[in-house]
Amino acid sequence: MFMLYFLLSNRSFMWALFIINLLGTIYGYIWYGPQLERTEPIFLPFVPDSPTASLFFTVALFGLLIGKQWGLVQALAVMTLFKYGIWAVVMNILTLIVTGDLSWLGWMLVASHFGMALQGLLYAPFFRMKPIHLVIAALWTVHNEIIDYVFMQYPVYSQLHLYIQEIGYFTFWLSILSIFITWFMCVRPTRTIW
Repeated sequence: MFMLYFLLSNRSFMWALFIINLLGTIYGYIWYGPQLERTEPIFLPFVPDSPTASLFFTVALFGLLIGKQWGLVQALAVMTLFKYGIWAVVMNILTLIVTGDLSWLGWMLVASHFGMALQGLLYAPFFRMKPIHLVIAALWTVHNEIIDYVFMQYPVYSQLHLYIQEIGYFTFWLSILSIFITWFMCVRPTRTIW
């Protein structure tokens, strides 16, 4: 446990992780470019899910590097990194099952999004947030479900639109799990703190 803390708290490692996440965030917004061009302006903040999650983490990590604790950003980071990280892994595996194929880009998305979910969990003990931060982040996360599956602004994935009701149901419960995990790791009184 000490070695893990030593690695995660190492400033050179944190700066490297900051740069990786910043570049990944920029790439993610570029990846969403074609969908964003067709998106009504009112929905724009809610469409690029994964890059926005990594943006939250990039800002939260920068806060740690300069000695600041931005609880709301940290809550949004942990919650959305886990949710969209796991969501993208599952959707890419589902694409493989449905189509029988997954491109190198799909495998890259599996690895990078699993990394997103993992880094949120690993840095959760460094974050300091209040219950109100958890509530606001939870509202953002559930509101995003409404935008995605009521207003149909979900990320476009090959033939997965054929299963959109099932995906919407899965995503709702993934949001609930993400809220619980954020509470468990960041808000509950007996949580691990580094």
